[in-house]
Amino acid sequence: MLELYRNIKRIREEKGMSQDELARLVGFKSRSSINKIEMGVNDITQSKLIAIANALHVSPGELMGEDKEVASPTDLSTRLPNMVPIDARTFRVPIVGRVAAGRPIVADEEIVGYEYIDNKYSKDGHEYFGLRIVGKSMEPTIMDGDIVIVRRQNYVENGEIAIVLIDGEEATAKEVKESADGITLIGHNTAVYTPHFYSAQEVKNLPVQIIGRVVQSIRKF
Repeated sequence: MLELYRNIKRIREEKGMSQDELARLVGFKSRSSINKIEMGVNDITQSKLIAIANALHVSPGELMGEDKEVASPTDLSTRLPNMVPIDARTFRVPIVGRVAAGRPIVADEEIVGYEYIDNKYSKDGHEYFGLRIVGKSMEPTIMDGDIVIVRRQNYVENGEIAIVLIDGEEATAKEVKESADGITLIGHNTAVYTPHFYSAQEVKNLPVQIIGRVVQSIRKF
């Protein structure tokens, strides 16, 4: 999310557009709303993200950094196979390794199976993949052994559940809360996991990377 705020400011300045002008094009009452977004003080909704992208004549993906080539060889999200259409209503997505909901474990890039999802997910232009949850920190929202369907993206809104890559190797599923100061990973089972805060410096240096948003949980019996 911090990259999103920086990109909005950078692209606006590159295009020679003032905060007042961008605010007017987006529909904000004053430049202070744009200023707070660029500073990371105000959250940004999906609709406003699209409006800002349109005003700056770029794609939402460019604002979020998704259109840039990612060089990190350890970023799990850069090497996932595309979804495979099965029929008019169904897409097949790969289940890639495991992810911990609790103590993070090493993310395994080997495809361990496949899940079938509704083709409504294919219409937003994003890539989807599945991961198996190991651990109890997200219970009762997500249970140990559940398979989560993840939309590949490098941001989430506050309160959404993300797959987060820590130090290039360890992946974990957590609710995310971001601010200008850093990122907090929140487990729903507070008996086994207390919220963990990473400063903005730690987010940059470790790094702490959001690789996708959890959109669905599949429970096997």
